[in-house]
Parts: sequence; C-alpha cells; structure tokens
Amino acid sequence: MKEINWKHEILDFLKTLVICFLIIFVLTRFFIRPVNVNQNSMYPTILDKSFGVSNVFSVKALHDVNRFDIVVINLEDGKNLIKRVVGLPNETISFKNDTLYIDGQPVEENFFNEEYRKEEIQKYGYFTENMEPITLGPDEVFCVGDNRPYSRDSRDYGPFKESQIMSKGLFVITPLDRFGGVK
Repeated sequence: MKEINWKHEILDFLKTLVICFLIIFVLTRFFIRPVNVNQNSMYPTILDKSFGVSNVFSVKALHDVNRFDIVVINLEDGKNLIKRVVGLPNETISFKNDTLYIDGQPVEENFFNEEYRKEEIQKYGYFTENMEPITLGPDEVFCVGDNRPYSRDSRDYGPFKESQIMSKGLFVITPLDRFGGVK
C-alpha cells in the first residue's frame, strides 16, 4: 500500500481552491453576475425570488446599453435594482396618460403583459402615473420597473448614472418554469 503524502495533498487541495476562486472571480467580475431578485417591481416579467445571471461584459467592456434593456443598477447604499431602461443620455422623458414620451414623441412599450396592465388600470385608473418632462444629462439613463404602480425607480431616485449599471439582461435559472432569457 502506498503511503499518503499529506503535505502534498494539502498543497494540491489549496492550489485547486485558489484556481477555482480565481475562475469564479474573473467570471463574476467581467462576464456574468449572479442576480437574486428580491422585489416585485418587474412583475410579471421577472418574479420575486427568482435567481439568474446577468451579462457584465456587454456593459463594462462594450458600453452596450439600449432602450428597453433590462439592467441591474447598483445604488449608493450597496443595494441592487433590476429595472428597464426607457431613457438614454440627453433625452427628455415624460409620461402622460400611460404613454412614454421621449423628446416630445410618443414611444410604444411593446414588452408589457397586456392582461396584467389592463387589470392594474382597472384597479388604479392608470398604469404609469403622469410625470412632467425631465431632461437627462450626458451620462444619465432613466429606468423604470415593468410593474409601474409598485416600482421604485428613476421616478423616485432620479436618473441613474451609466456607471451605476452593473450588468444587463437576465437569464433566469429558478424558478425552473421560467428558465431562460428575459426580454
């Protein structure tokens, strides 16, 4: 029977642990970000208590954030929000009679679950509360939740800096019946 070299086994284990840590660090820092959803502001697009991953690379390396992208925003207090980008730098944004206006022109928001939206309009008389025009700065975006009556977003916090966007998109892993990419 061969004698076990404990010193070699421990060093081998530590080497494996360090390599795994470095791989996870590089993946989560530059490519994907794990996302735990602890809010209903994107309901029914994204359910509360969902878990998934979000794309860091396209935001940090390519600076690729577009209108209607779902993004993860880092707040100053360290909390993260998941919202949808509706306004881009230097645009003027407003809401009137459940319509998004950009630079005074109505913009259709095709991503809503219309059945849910109609239920909320019946309940409140509106889905998106009217908002006076606000002009964004050269490095600002305006983000709102898909569950407009219940979302705390740029209408509450003000515009977000582009540097606050940590990642975009969401690939849901759980719940399993929602497995896949979210638009």
